[in-house]
Amino acid sequence: MLAVSCKQDNDWLDQALAALAYDGCGVVTDVLDADFLAQTKEAMYGAQQAIRDAVGEEKLERAGELGVLRLMVRYDDHFLRFLELPEVLAIVDNTVSETGILHLQNGLVLPSFPQGKVPATFQTTFHQDFPRYLEGYVASINVFFAIDEFREDNGATLLVPGTHLRSDRPPDAYLHGQAVPSICPAGSMLLFDSTLWHAAGANVSGADRLAINHQFTRSWIKQQMDYVRALGNEKVLEQQPRTQQLLGWYTRTPTALDEYYQPPEGRFYRSGQG
Repeated sequence: MLAVSCKQDNDWLDQALAALAYDGCGVVTDVLDADFLAQTKEAMYGAQQAIRDAVGEEKLERAGELGVLRLMVRYDDHFLRFLELPEVLAIVDNTVSETGILHLQNGLVLPSFPQGKVPATFQTTFHQDFPRYLEGYVASINVFFAIDEFREDNGATLLVPGTHLRSDRPPDAYLHGQAVPSICPAGSMLLFDSTLWHAAGANVSGADRLAINHQFTRSWIKQQMDYVRALGNEKVLEQQPRTQQLLGWYTRTPTALDEYYQPPEGRFYRSGQG
């Protein structure tokens, strides 16, 4: 699997895009610095506690997820900064277009378990994040950040290169036999086509493994979270115009005729959203 540095390799973007096209995945290193990583870890644990307080342990356990943190931007503006990173925007622009939107941003605090005791969940079994084969048309892309170093013993994401090119589900033996752990240093950006088969690895390291998954889609695909409603108009309008776009500000649905009959600059859904 490709690994390229955005600081040392001038053609990192070309290499990453080629890897996405042919392998369906690749790693870009040196994206986040130590200070940003430290701020992110603190913000993630803060968001985790806030989500527990807001949702309750019973509902979270019933969902059967392992340390998934949804809607973190509701609890800390730090997570909006990921949507301003030039490396992220370069990938979005060249895959799902300049009008692409954020389908989801999920924090992942993958807990450690004793060897052989890792529970089987949706995360730890092979799956696709966008289970729709569109004959090579890229409708969704994952931009996954390693907040901690990704190693085999702490559950580095398992990727099966090339499986984004087929409409059928590969046999289990093939998925397990061809899976490659996405080993990379903290601060790296793991990229993969959302139709690629992948799974969380088994974390038996004795410590949490932190990551943040972004999924970006074409603008006509409904978001998993309505970020505009979740954050409120005032908060969204405080952000940079491009961040507003990613959050879905220009892909809203009118709820009244006065919202529908607007001049072009005031419309909820702008022309050219593709």
